[in-house]
Amino acid sequence: QVQLVESGGGLVQAGGSLRLSCAASGRTFRGCAMGWFRQAPGKEREFVAAISRSGGITHYADSVKGRFTISRDNAKSTVYLQMNSLKPEDTAVYYCAADYRSSETVVATVVRYAYWGQGTQVTVSS
Repeated sequence: QVQLVESGGGLVQAGGSLRLSCAASGRTFRGCAMGWFRQAPGKEREFVAAISRSGGITHYADSVKGRFTISRDNAKSTVYLQMNSLKPEDTAVYYCAADYRSSETVVATVVRYAYWGQGTQVTVSS
């Protein structure tokens, strides 16, 4: 079992920045590939960014590439999402996800993640 708790969401103006954090507890964090997803009202949950176990591989949705950065600190069992140049269309509940992986890989699909946080709201005003 892995427990995930997101924080750092809030209200920000367009063009601003936020940093989301996801603290993990339970089984070994180092063995997990991690991801961030988001879900806007009336829409399906969508992939945002993913990072491999060691942090050596990252992958981003085209909509956030160049603006968002995913990182992790295995010593703190925490994954981060730095969000810059925010746009109103980035408004959503952001979820952290984890799944154990036997190799250095990234996971970009909802169904392949076993563990999820409760989400944190990000609202970008125009």
